[in-house]
Amino acid sequence: MARSLRERRGKARLRAVALIGIDGSGKTTQAHHLAEALTAAGRPATYHRNAGGRRWLGRLAHRLGRPDAERLVGRRGLLAVESVLRWLAIAAALLSCVATGRTAVMDRYSACQYASIRAHGGQRWERLARAGYRVFPPPQVTFLLAVDPAEAYRRIERRGTDHETMGWLTAADTAYRTLPEFPTFVVVDAGRPPEEVSRQIQAHLAAWLPAERPAKVGEPAPAGPAVGPGRADAADQGVGRRLAAQARP
Repeated sequence: MARSLRERRGKARLRAVALIGIDGSGKTTQAHHLAEALTAAGRPATYHRNAGGRRWLGRLAHRLGRPDAERLVGRRGLLAVESVLRWLAIAAALLSCVATGRTAVMDRYSACQYASIRAHGGQRWERLARAGYRVFPPPQVTFLLAVDPAEAYRRIERRGTDHETMGWLTAADTAYRTLPEFPTFVVVDAGRPPEEVSRQIQAHLAAWLPAERPAKVGEPAPAGPAVGPGRADAADQGVGRRLAAQARP
């Protein structure tokens, strides 16, 4: 069963992987690590940050004496700005993926916008956003980095670059879990140390990468340096095997 899964997935190019979750879940850190790991394993990948501008608007609001972005532009204005900026960012990332042939590692995707709209209580806006985002193909794998909102709050306060309320983080967490796409997400426990989270993500993706083609009976082994008993020739390891090795502690 595992082999057939690998064979089916290995035939398709891994075009896009998305990492989603509430603020403070570690999306940006893990997306950077994943792009580096895929590239090191022989599958060139590029990190893409598909932000909606909420953090930038929040900073602007503080400079202008407003408590947050919503108080600056209003709820509808915030959702409209977020939806447009994220749409443009995703479109640019996908075009880059097509032009370069590299795997796109998406730090946030359309589900983040749907969750943001739900957390703001703007269900009518969600229908409009889905109509606009429908042009984008779903990533082949979407990782939902799940973390307790209290832990996410502590992380955000430690980094000191922005601020989120517990109420917002809790609402966003609920929004992700109630999306109709939720059953298709690969849920990762992001409350663990970053190294363990990276290993789980990379181990899951190993099934999507091509395994080494087994040699046929009577076929000569590929030329390479001699190795002693019990050692594997490094040149005989496929991309998927190298990525799986990186995922092991």
